[in-house]
Amino acid sequence: MVGDKSLSVPSANPVSKTDVLIVGGGLSGLALADRFERESVDYVLLEARDRLGGRILSVDIDGVGFDLGPTWFWPSQPRMGAIVERFGLKAFEQHCTGGIVTEDQNGGVRHSAGFAAMQGSFRIEGGVGRIIDEFAAVLPPSRIRLNARVRSIEQQAARILVTYSNDAVAHSISAEQVILAVPPRVAVETISFTPGLPGQAGHILQSIPTWMAGQAKILAVYDKPYWREKGLSGDAMSRRGPMIEIHDASAPEGPAALFGFVGFPSEVRRQHQDQMMKMAKHQLARLFGDELLEPRALILQDWSQDPLTCTARDLTPNIGHPVYKPLPVKNGPWDSRVRFCVTETATEFGGYLEGALESSERLRVRG
Repeated sequence: MVGDKSLSVPSANPVSKTDVLIVGGGLSGLALADRFERESVDYVLLEARDRLGGRILSVDIDGVGFDLGPTWFWPSQPRMGAIVERFGLKAFEQHCTGGIVTEDQNGGVRHSAGFAAMQGSFRIEGGVGRIIDEFAAVLPPSRIRLNARVRSIEQQAARILVTYSNDAVAHSISAEQVILAVPPRVAVETISFTPGLPGQAGHILQSIPTWMAGQAKILAVYDKPYWREKGLSGDAMSRRGPMIEIHDASAPEGPAALFGFVGFPSEVRRQHQDQMMKMAKHQLARLFGDELLEPRALILQDWSQDPLTCTARDLTPNIGHPVYKPLPVKNGPWDSRVRFCVTETATEFGGYLEGALESSERLRVRG
């Protein structure tokens, strides 16, 4: 549960040391670690989950990766294009050929010509998780510690002492600088800072929405894209739900798929998950045809139930795309010794995959 930063764990381990400590193994943290590796910076990366990737999560179905987190990037985002090229990954354009489907609040369905919402965007064969796999493959395992949940960050003279738990055992690591590659709200609510964050810093960090934190996705996998055979793109907008926005999630080869963003509030999703999933199957059949009533796989990824992604403040949906910007903790006792490096601190592409790479590229450590 978010807010359990006061949890006590037994400790009997010596303090290790590093120059820079990265907290968070999502795209920003891994890209920063990759940069440090090439620049011969001494670093350690701590990740609270048992996997790398953070909000990037691809699930394998019959050897094909489908995204349950961020999915798209655009030609105007050069860092993503460079990463795809560097790792020899294959990108393909989001399917957008065919009509769109709309559904009113009473379940009335209409098929019509229209503009596919994600037309012009690109996806990665095998899912965005392929990028995470490639970063993990080039980083030394000795630099990365999984299941390492940071509990406290304490200033001690010229260094910073970070305590984290692993299997209910506390460990400490001393660093000259700490980079928080986690959403600001999650950091503030789960990590104890000594001394406390200066001035209004805590309030400012709490005000930064965590991108996609309150969202839930449903993925439905089929033998083939039945909707395309009917001249439909797979795009749908619904005022009835449970999914309010649906897109084609098929890979170039292998199983076909649709995914949708769920419109029900987080608490409703939690309490009525089984009923909601049954409703989702009937909705897909209603929109695209009876062939979709029984998918090969039906998967829910509810990010609002992940305490490493979502805080209570994130349960209120954002209106439009938040304005993000760099937010180092300036002045006061921390004097930029704790910095943020995450898509929510990007200048140009905050909230996007490109923003995660942008933040890691622009961050500068103290010499």
